Amino acid sequence: MKTLPKEKRYETLSYLPPMTDQQIVKQVQYLLDQGFIPGVEFEESPNPDTHFWTMWKLPLFGANSAQEVLNEVRECRSEYSNSYIRVIGFDNIKQCQTMSFIVHKPNSNRY
Repeated sequence: MKTLPKEKRYETLSYLPPMTDQQIVKQVQYLLDQGFIPGVEFEESPNPDTHFWTMWKLPLFGANSAQEVLNEVRECRSEYSNSYIRVIGFDNIKQCQTMSFIVHKPNSNRY
């Protein structure tokens, strides 16, 4: 299994090589299948030890497909290419964030 060189670890799957759009779609589809509400966040801080995530637009309450979420990830990636970007899932029953994963790291090579 190929892993990245030692660096600051963020979220679930962050130790793996960068995710392709197809892999992101699969993870987002799982999120939607669980009934979670997706959201996209980014972190501009050059210091990886500070974790102040900013919400990209509003949570995607009406998202019906993983492709809709991927489109938002792409928009965020194009505007904040030097930021960490993650997808989060909110559980409206528990009223909390239940999952998150990194979908973009600054200066990372994509497949």
